[in-house]
Amino acid sequence: MFALTNITRDYAWGSATAIAQLLGTVPSGGPEAELWMGAHPDSPSVAATPDGPVPLDQLIAEHPLETLGAGVHAAFGAKLPFLTKLLAADQALSLQVHPTLERARERFAAEETAGVPRDAAHRNYKDANHKPEMILALTPFEALCGFRPCAEGAALFRAVTAAIAASGAEIPPLLQQVEMTLNSRMAAPMVVRRAFESLVGGGAETTALVELAAEALAAAVPTETDVSSDADLGLGLDSAGLPDNAAASLRTVVELARQYPGDAGVLVSLLLNRVSLLPGDAIYLPAGNIHAYLNGLGLEVMASSDNVLRGGLTGKHVDIPELLDTVDFNPSAVPVVPTRTTDLGQQVWEPPFAEFTLQRVDMSAGSGPVPLVQNGPLLVLSVAGSVLLDSPRSDMVLSRGESIFVPAAENPVMVHPHAVAGDANGDPAVVFAITVAS
Repeated sequence: MFALTNITRDYAWGSATAIAQLLGTVPSGGPEAELWMGAHPDSPSVAATPDGPVPLDQLIAEHPLETLGAGVHAAFGAKLPFLTKLLAADQALSLQVHPTLERARERFAAEETAGVPRDAAHRNYKDANHKPEMILALTPFEALCGFRPCAEGAALFRAVTAAIAASGAEIPPLLQQVEMTLNSRMAAPMVVRRAFESLVGGGAETTALVELAAEALAAAVPTETDVSSDADLGLGLDSAGLPDNAAASLRTVVELARQYPGDAGVLVSLLLNRVSLLPGDAIYLPAGNIHAYLNGLGLEVMASSDNVLRGGLTGKHVDIPELLDTVDFNPSAVPVVPTRTTDLGQQVWEPPFAEFTLQRVDMSAGSGPVPLVQNGPLLVLSVAGSVLLDSPRSDMVLSRGESIFVPAAENPVMVHPHAVAGDANGDPAVVFAITVAS
């Protein structure tokens, strides 16, 4: 087993306190947006080995069969298939989508052949892998995820029209166009694509519409949460087609406009499912699912990639043609990851991806040992208390805020309660562990 030192990313949207509070560490004083745990070459964790600190990607490359196991090595090569992050958002991340594996390989190779520097601001593909992911809420967590039914989108844009009309302003042609598109009889994916294209390609018209809509909605929409009726919205609307969280969706426009003035993603948010997660809830994001995390603290697990195509809510590069070729425009339900608790006491989340599965184990002083679900390598993080990890080859104490990489050769791994010196009872412990899906 190898103790890990992990890299923190200080993106401006990050919370300055959430990760430190969870792990019991001292805040840096700046934003701590993401804590990366894994072997992605951009920010690999560093393993404490008997020979000194070694980047985890290097350790795995030098000992692939021992660290990954024969099955994982055959399936994924000499690389850790998953990447884990603690993600703490104080404001919205970019509206984004991730490619399929086939597209990532093709487009990465094309950019390599064209000589586009990997650190170039306009580069789309950082590696040749896809990036299916899952987010598990550790606090209340807000997100946008996939396209909502066209009727709901049409009803929300109708509410925008009503709010602007109530302000006395003229209804912009772009808004009329989007509303008409959403009410058309075309197949749903074509309806969504055309409405989306109108907004992200609208240029100055979109910017002006975002500013007008946000101002009108700020004045018209009540502050209470989860308002759905036309009377509650106060816009004189027929409530048919409005989603249950209509007011929350419209308030999201106002909040996003404050964070990203004039950005097309502000109004694109009304085309997307508005999701509120409670701690323990999880959703998964397959290739093509356009999404944005709005705020909250979560544990994010994904295939080991940093391929992100942005569509708004950002000052970074947006490649609209590549975006349009990558997004899945089919309206869909929110992709919830159910959880199950095994007879052995592990709480498990299993999204439909080959690269990873996530488990949680809770321990108290009187708990018996619990085995970790393990298919090849394991990455284990403690967010509360201390535990003892024990395998046939070694054992290691894991305390709050610490993480460990367990090679495939160390199997099985048992989790035992562990009391710190001077505390016979010990604090309740919570550990998360990530391994390859079975």
